[in-house]
Amino acid sequence: MTPLTITLWDFSWYTRAGLEFADLGRAFRDTVERGYDTVRICAMPYLLFGSGLDTSALRFSGLGGSFGQRTRWYDVPSSGPALDGRQHLLSLFRAAKAHGCRVIVSSWEYQQSPSFSVSPAWHQALQAVPFADRTVVLADAHAALIDFLRDHGLDDVVAYVELHNEVTHSGLNDGSGVLGIQRSLERGIDRFKKRHPDVLMAANYSRVPVGAMRGLPRNQDVAVFHPYVYGVLGQLYDEFALRDTTRPFPQERAFAELLREDAPMLADWRPPESWKTDATIVPHREVYTHDWCDPLKWDKWLYDRYGAHRIAMRETLDTWLAVAADYAASRDIPLVFGEGWVGYTPLYAGFEEGPVGAEICAHAVRQARSLGAWGTVVCSNAAPHHPMWNNVTLQRRLNDEFRENR
Repeated sequence: MTPLTITLWDFSWYTRAGLEFADLGRAFRDTVERGYDTVRICAMPYLLFGSGLDTSALRFSGLGGSFGQRTRWYDVPSSGPALDGRQHLLSLFRAAKAHGCRVIVSSWEYQQSPSFSVSPAWHQALQAVPFADRTVVLADAHAALIDFLRDHGLDDVVAYVELHNEVTHSGLNDGSGVLGIQRSLERGIDRFKKRHPDVLMAANYSRVPVGAMRGLPRNQDVAVFHPYVYGVLGQLYDEFALRDTTRPFPQERAFAELLREDAPMLADWRPPESWKTDATIVPHREVYTHDWCDPLKWDKWLYDRYGAHRIAMRETLDTWLAVAADYAASRDIPLVFGEGWVGYTPLYAGFEEGPVGAEICAHAVRQARSLGAWGTVVCSNAAPHHPMWNNVTLQRRLNDEFRENR
């Protein structure tokens, strides 16, 4: 199989259609220049092919005002061009085909995509679907999307389809445990494969679920993982309770160690629209800290403590990649690392783009190659809407290395 060198366009190809993705032809030219041949997207399958909503004039915005504007992915402008959803999808696939690229079709709809809509209708429609039916409803929407592409001679651009992004950390997880999620995913994959047996279909997982590999869907065609090791970043998240709302937020310590001098109090920095908060998985205090961090303070905090985590982070990454490769080999299916490597950092922080992060990226890509992975990212932050996109040399070099003699 021809290797996939992947850049993560996620939902940004439509939420930022007036910015980096205004000219899809140019975006793909820049992508190819950096050595990529595959983009991974939220294709809005449920919205476009399952919701029944009018998608002829879609509009997107951020979480409200300036809230989230210094985060990655959530820094969506308050206004952008109206899009005909299905026509915009065709434009992307046509541009991909013209530039010799493939597209990984996924969905973030049960995580955060609807939070970028100017209307709650998309979010409300998704939430109205009973848990037991969600994987099947998504499968039907994906199948209809493939039908649509096939009608326009573009289905050959699809590398494979993911039922949903990071299934255990999404609205598909009903709390039924590893095997309960497995049964639900298998039902959705079977549903899709009945209509499109020739199209590869998978779920995907954040990190690598070591100790629960038995719970992965047994009928998926691709093993897809997102090995975010966190390590020193995990220490920061833990010490400042960014995702643990059961503990108090250490406001004064945050002012001293992470935040800008002009930062407001956590309680004073909130999105104006509550339904958008309900439609996303990122906690309020995490957005606040990303919005108001001093990037130099944030990076210094990580650099000062990285030495204590360096060996463990490398060992964790190596273990996860090896376990993922062993699982794929045991199933005789291809292996893809569709996201990774450190974790979620503020938009203007440079730890993952800097010398330490570049070393981690290089090691991970080489490991992925040595393990025979079908596809990999250079880094989740290597995409048109992130500052790392400007490091053309690193991306080109690692993508070329991944493809070399394959």
